[in-house]
Amino acid sequence: MTIASETHATADGPAAVVLHGVTVEYGQRVALDAIDLTIPTGSLVAVIGPNGAGKSTLLKTIADLIEPTAGTLEILGGPPGREAKRLAYVPQAELVDWGFPVTVGDIAMMGRVPLIGIARSPSEEDRRAVRDALETVGMAEHERRQIGALSGGQRRRVFLARALAAQPDLYLLDEPVTGVDATTEEDLMRVLEAEVGRGRTVVASTHDLAAAAHHFHEVILMNGRVVASGPASLLMDRELLRETYGGHVVVLPEGELTIIDDAHHHDDAPAGERHFHEGRR
Repeated sequence: MTIASETHATADGPAAVVLHGVTVEYGQRVALDAIDLTIPTGSLVAVIGPNGAGKSTLLKTIADLIEPTAGTLEILGGPPGREAKRLAYVPQAELVDWGFPVTVGDIAMMGRVPLIGIARSPSEEDRRAVRDALETVGMAEHERRQIGALSGGQRRRVFLARALAAQPDLYLLDEPVTGVDATTEEDLMRVLEAEVGRGRTVVASTHDLAAAAHHFHEVILMNGRVVASGPASLLMDRELLRETYGGHVVVLPEGELTIIDDAHHHDDAPAGERHFHEGRR
C-alpha cells in the first residue's frame, strides 16, 4: 500500500481507491485531515484507530455517503458515485433497526437493488445471487426468518450476504467481525479472503487489533489522519501504536499491549477496551 501516490496504479496493480488531501469536517470538528491514500485492487485492508479516529467517516466518504470538505477521490477508476453498482457498503450493526419487519432473504435482496433498478421485480438471476450469498455465509436455511430474531453473529452473516449478493468489486465494511464469536469471525474472514482471491478489494474498520493482525494483509493506522499504512506487521510497532492511540496505550510487564478507547470521544463506533497480544500472526 502506498500513501500520497500521484498515479492511479501501484506496483501491485490498478488502484481501487485514491484519496488526495481529503478533509471532512463535522461543524467545527475535523474528522479527516488531509488524507492521502492509495489502496490497490485486490487488497484486504483493516482500518485501525481509536474512537473518533475517523474510521467510519473514511468508509462513508469512499462510499459517497459523505461529501468531503476538501480534496479529491477516485473510486474504482472514476469519481465518487459513478461506479456505485460496483461497491458494497455495510454499516455498523449498532446503527441498524433490528425491529424492522424484514426477513433474511429481504435483507440479502437489498444488495441487488442497484442492479435491479427501481420498481422492477427480481429476476431469477437476482434470486440465484441471493441464494448463493446466503449459502456462502451459512444462512440459507434462515431465509424466511425475521432479521430481529437472529443472534448478533447471524445478523453479521446476513449483512455480509447482502454485500455478496451485490457482487461488488469493492467492499467497505464497518466493524464486520466486532463482537462475534470466534467461529463466526473465522467464517466471515474466510469469505472475505476468498473475495480478495477473486480480485476484489476489501476495506474494513475494526477495533480488534488481534483480529486485524491475524486476518488482514494490510492496515491503515488512523487518528484523524493516516499515521501509517502498510503490511499488518505494523501492528507490532509499539511506537506507531502509541502515535495512533496516544495516551490510551499501556504496555504491561509481560509485553502485552492494552489499548483503552475514550468512551466520550467517538466516531459513531462503540467504545470499549481492546487487548492486543504481541506475536499473534
